[in-house]
Amino acid sequence: MAQALVRFLAAQFVERDGVEHRFVNGCFGIFGHGNVAGIGEALFERPDLLTYYQARNEQAMVHAAVGYARMKNRLGMMACTSSIGPGATNMVTGAALATINRLPVLLLPGDVFGSRPVDPVLQQLEVPWRGDASVNDCFQPVSRYWDRITRPEQLIPAALEAMRILANPAETGAVTLALPQDVQAEAFDYPDAFFEKRTWSIPRVEPGSRELDRAAALIRAADRPIIVAGGGVIYAEATDALRKLVDATGIPVGETQAGKGSLPYDHPSNLGAIGATGTFAANRLAREADVVIGVGTRWSDFTTASHTAFGNAHSHFINLNVLDFDAHKNAGHALVGDARAGIDALRSSMSGHVVDASY
Repeated sequence: MAQALVRFLAAQFVERDGVEHRFVNGCFGIFGHGNVAGIGEALFERPDLLTYYQARNEQAMVHAAVGYARMKNRLGMMACTSSIGPGATNMVTGAALATINRLPVLLLPGDVFGSRPVDPVLQQLEVPWRGDASVNDCFQPVSRYWDRITRPEQLIPAALEAMRILANPAETGAVTLALPQDVQAEAFDYPDAFFEKRTWSIPRVEPGSRELDRAAALIRAADRPIIVAGGGVIYAEATDALRKLVDATGIPVGETQAGKGSLPYDHPSNLGAIGATGTFAANRLAREADVVIGVGTRWSDFTTASHTAFGNAHSHFINLNVLDFDAHKNAGHALVGDARAGIDALRSSMSGHVVDASY
């Protein structure tokens, strides 16, 4: 089964704007009880399929994988494999980081024997009220998708669902496939179609026209609008689109931690960081803003200064986000869609509108 998983991962691609990218670009790992004879052997046999990178700490390797996905704008990612027990639990913090920040990481922790007669193995969690307990259950609340592969044929639907989640910018985060060590070494006659090249398309979904019209009306009626640019601007490669919108309208921009670089640092409308670690200019305009346009931000407490940054009691929030959950935060007007497509559509709807120069 482990050899099949490596072959499958090597055949996964994503496509956006007509450009294809290999999706899984390697595997970080620390081998030991639970993964050395399965995933470890599979990676050793076929370095041409998936490059293995030796790590020294499980949490650090997941953090490195998260950073890699961020720098690849979610168009490339890494897998991480660990031994059972503490090797697996060391990855939980990194899994939470990936899920919180909507960044794709595939976690492959080794698990205890699926067949059970040899229990308890070294470092196996045991509880008297449940026979299938495992430390890998810790990954469930911090994963966007979680599965334990107890039979080799279960890999087919689980791997496909894992890739669907990882490639979808609205659902992505940590995905965990717990792999019992005996099942990793079991044979199964997988269909050839499972190993064929598969390209996952990432469309640029535009918000609905009615929602765009209402957002444009709110902005046109505003005296002191401000844009808050989040990491979604970076991941959607929407920086040029944002600059064009700002040049056309004159609306100032504050950047979140993840959105740093959304607008050139020397652009006259760039206020710098906003929120708890924000600049004086950004936070002053935030306090006075009557319309706050969030683009690709999840509105963390650093951005909102624990909901004290935006002090105008009558302000309206407009949230452009690919994730419906984030688009409805702060009782805002939701624009659900891709950041670049949404910014371009909003600029068209705002044609001819410029904020007052005195502001």
